[in-house]
This record gives sequence, structure tokens and C-alpha cells, in this order.
Amino acid sequence: MHVEEPTRVPRRYKSPQQDSARWIDFPLRDGDIVVSSPAKAGTTWVQMICALLVFQIPELPKPLSALSPWLDQLFTPQEQVYAQLAEQEHRRVIKTHVPLDGLPLDPRVSYLVVARHPLDRALSMYHQAANVRAEWLHAFNSDQDSDSSGPSSLTLPPVREYLLNWCRPHPSDGWEQDVAAAELHHPLDAWHRRGEPNVRLLHYDDLCADLAGQMASLADWLGITVDRSVWPELVKAATFDEMKDRATYLAPDKEVLADPAQFFREGRSGGGRDVLTEDDLAAYHARVGALAPRPFLDWLHGGGALD
Repeated sequence: MHVEEPTRVPRRYKSPQQDSARWIDFPLRDGDIVVSSPAKAGTTWVQMICALLVFQIPELPKPLSALSPWLDQLFTPQEQVYAQLAEQEHRRVIKTHVPLDGLPLDPRVSYLVVARHPLDRALSMYHQAANVRAEWLHAFNSDQDSDSSGPSSLTLPPVREYLLNWCRPHPSDGWEQDVAAAELHHPLDAWHRRGEPNVRLLHYDDLCADLAGQMASLADWLGITVDRSVWPELVKAATFDEMKDRATYLAPDKEVLADPAQFFREGRSGGGRDVLTEDDLAAYHARVGALAPRPFLDWLHGGGALD
């Protein structure tokens, strides 16, 4: 007797900034590329790489956020994002910060999950918070149904104190309330799916170490043949310095940022670890070691080949 498997129901992720329920009725297409990662893990970088591979010109025809919109962001009406993507006749590149367990997983779609050392990502988030315009702070830090009053400025704790949140367990039992557990969930969920043919994991450190090689490997995986005559220009256009020079054209959510160029602040690895003491780092590794398997953590902390 044949027994049908139960229908998979994606987990819902909802915050003042995004709602994964916006994916439920979205009509995916054969060949779509979905770029999924936690914020400041390399999402914009991989969107840019994918757009360069699709268009094969170093100067994109439109701003990156128009070519590759953030589908589940709540500050743009759903109908507007749906229409924007429906009009695109090229191979689409769609952004999300939702983990794969919150998305419809379609075999016709390629899912790219970008990971970065959690402490480096946390440091980048810290500096990003300082670059957010005051008028957007309340929208990012309160329920949308609440009144519109809120903070007019953001006071950040010292950077080491901020990063120590990743080193300590939270008293709540829910993983969503524990910074380290929530940080690990997104890449760990993807790591468990790494054997699926339409899921590919990328690491920030690998992009830093060998951008051209990573781009070539990704093009091959996506089935994109790149004209060799334009290849050097495409790789150059994807470098950190080139993207920072064109921040007004490539940075997302420019209305939110005080300085779009600071979205591309440093683009290096190791900064988060430089802030902490040896005891802090020992506490961090003890914390994450209790939350995820060692092979995954070895990869998350340094990139390299996946088993």
C-alpha cells in the first residue's frame, strides 16, 4: 500500500522587517535563484555575483535592489514586489533572510545559502546599526501595530559587551530568544540540506580568499556559461572595493542608511574575534559547541570544502 508523505509546511518567520508568509502565494519559475542568508553574512555580495553571471556585463542595467528585490521585506507592499518580479524576463535572483525551513522548496529553483563566522557577522551588524537613520529605528524595533512613538536615536553598548551576547546562553528556553542558537539555526538548517541537488552553501571567507574561483564554480553549478572575454571585468565588478565605490547603486535599503558606503565597511574576516579576549572566545566556543555538530562548526568558522 502506498502511503503519501505529509505535505511540508514551511516554518513562519515574522518580524517588524519581514514576513516569510509572503512566499506562500509567490509564483516561482524554473531557473529562479533564491539567495538566503542572515543579514550581513554576504547576501548583497552573492546577489551581485549572481546578477553579474546572469547579465554578463559589469555595469548592471538597474540598481541591484531592483534587479534582486527582498521579497519578504514588509516596507514594500507585497503586490509591488510580486509585480516587479513578474515583469522580469531574465533569470531572476531573489533575496531573503529567511532560512530554508521557512521557504517553499521547489526543485526548479536554485537555493544559495551564504554563511559567515558568527562573530564577524555580529560585528558587521553592530556597525550597521550605527548607520541606520533615526527615523527608521522605531520601525525596526517595535511591532507594526503599536503606536508610532519611539526612540529618535540609537545608543549602542560597547562593542565587546555587544559581542558577548554570542558567548552566553539566554535564560529563555526558546532558541529564537538565544542569540547564539538563533545565529546558528539558519546555516545549520542549510548544512543539513547540503546533499540536495538544488541547495548550495557558500562561505564569506571562501569568497574573500578566491573570488574568481568561487564565481566560476557557482556559474558551473547554475548552468551559466560566461563569455571568457568579459570574465575579468565581471570578477573585478564583484570585488569589495568596486562594490563600495558604487554603493549608491548597489547598497540595499538606501533610504534606511545614513551612509550607503558604510554598508560596505571593511569586508574582511576576523574582526569580531579581535574584539574579544581569549576567555571570551573560549566561552563562545563552549557555547556554540553545545548547539551544533563539530564538522558544521569547523566549516562555519573557516569555510572550505563541505563533506
